[in-house]
Amino acid sequence: MSEEIRIYVACLAAYNNGMLHGVWIDATQDIDDIQDQVNDMLESSPENDAEEWAIHDYEGYGSYSLSEYEGIQRAYEVACFIEEHGDLAAELLSHFSAIDEAKKAIEENYAGCHESVADFAEELTTDTTEIPESLAFYIDYGKMGRDLELDGDIFTIETGYKEVHIFLNH
Repeated sequence: MSEEIRIYVACLAAYNNGMLHGVWIDATQDIDDIQDQVNDMLESSPENDAEEWAIHDYEGYGSYSLSEYEGIQRAYEVACFIEEHGDLAAELLSHFSAIDEAKKAIEENYAGCHESVADFAEELTTDTTEIPESLAFYIDYGKMGRDLELDGDIFTIETGYKEVHIFLNH
């Protein structure tokens, strides 16, 4: 992912009075720095005593949908996870929604990126079983891969053409 991960934080007092007043903020910087930029934006609001804000836009979060009331802490944690793991992290967050589950999946259950589930099934089989040459041509790895998914032994996330990320369910 080459796109900067950032949020647009808007002043709600200005917004409710028909004015756009906000700031784009790098969501991967220190959380105190993010809060300082939000406070500076509110202080410079055209509305007196502006206190409330919301995330009105975001970039770099991939397929993950950031809520306008998600909060700085969550926006930061998600941004850092996506910065570290790219599109795959965004897809995992869309799949799980809980960041702890997504982190666990990538740290403990990730079995790698393969061109297809059949390729994974073949690699798994040849790494764990000695197959007699006379039987090798009779093995249908496509069906084995499909069964791994249907039985719930694995789940997959596709991030591109011939980019199938495999996760073990255990």
